[in-house]
Amino acid sequence: MGKRVLVVDDNPAMVGLLSDALTKAGFSVSSAEDGQGALEIVKAGKPDAVVLDLMMPMMSGLQVLHALRRAPETEWLPVVILTGREGHEDALDGWMAGADRYLTKPCKLEDVVAAVKQMVEPVGRH
Repeated sequence: MGKRVLVVDDNPAMVGLLSDALTKAGFSVSSAEDGQGALEIVKAGKPDAVVLDLMMPMMSGLQVLHALRRAPETEWLPVVILTGREGHEDALDGWMAGADRYLTKPCKLEDVVAAVKQMVEPVGRH
């Protein structure tokens, strides 16, 4: 079984696309449709990386990222933000909150897979 990736997005179609692409790349994928669900999954069994949307109901992706960075057991968990918010201020907020990558929708699924691979696979492994 491959490295575990948590996909967090309130759009089921996006979750499906990302899950399929990551699974085909050899990852084991779980998903959450909101921030609270994401934090529960992370607490139950830490994934190797998280792909996180920013705009979600009840708890934003930035709030999730802040919670992950505050906890010692997840402060270094790789997080890719994948969002429709493409403004400079939005990206800056993501970087300042501790995102490892900031990708804007629409983007190629291959770009998301490549970002995750880069963060979780040992250097030099292809």
